[in-house]
Amino acid sequence: MPTEPTLDSFRPSTIGWLKGTLAGWGTVLLFVAGIVLAFMSLFDLGMYWLVLSLVAVGLFVWRWLENLASRYELTEERLIIRRGLIAKSLDEIELYRIKDVRINYSLINQIAGIGTIGISSSDETTRAGDLIIRDVERAQARREEIRRLVDIARQKRRVREVDMVHEDLP
Repeated sequence: MPTEPTLDSFRPSTIGWLKGTLAGWGTVLLFVAGIVLAFMSLFDLGMYWLVLSLVAVGLFVWRWLENLASRYELTEERLIIRRGLIAKSLDEIELYRIKDVRINYSLINQIAGIGTIGISSSDETTRAGDLIIRDVERAQARREEIRRLVDIARQKRRVREVDMVHEDLP
């Protein structure tokens, strides 16, 4: 059985997180503060201040490994979610099952060119809650591409999205 061609493949951006979130800015500030304070206090406490920088490097490496372990692939029929470095998992969301694709970004995110994409669907993958993809470069363009492909997949399968509303419920 031939596999579908991948139209887009992406990961959360570690550099985008570093320059586009308050947590990233705090990590950079922690690193710089540790170096500066270590050199300013040449006597007894100098080496202890370097611990701040090591903590910042640890936070960066942790985030980098977390982002390295996540990969998202978009085909004409599905969104494929690959996670893990050692213990790997693969999950798919059929595009015709996607109900909503949202994008959220703060002012800092906009400056850095990243965003958070939220996907809700009737697929088992999102039963416990929406799929949240953080720190995505070109998030707006990727959201629009997902929406376009969802429409095409629904037309191809002749599927409609119907919302059921109970007006008698409080």
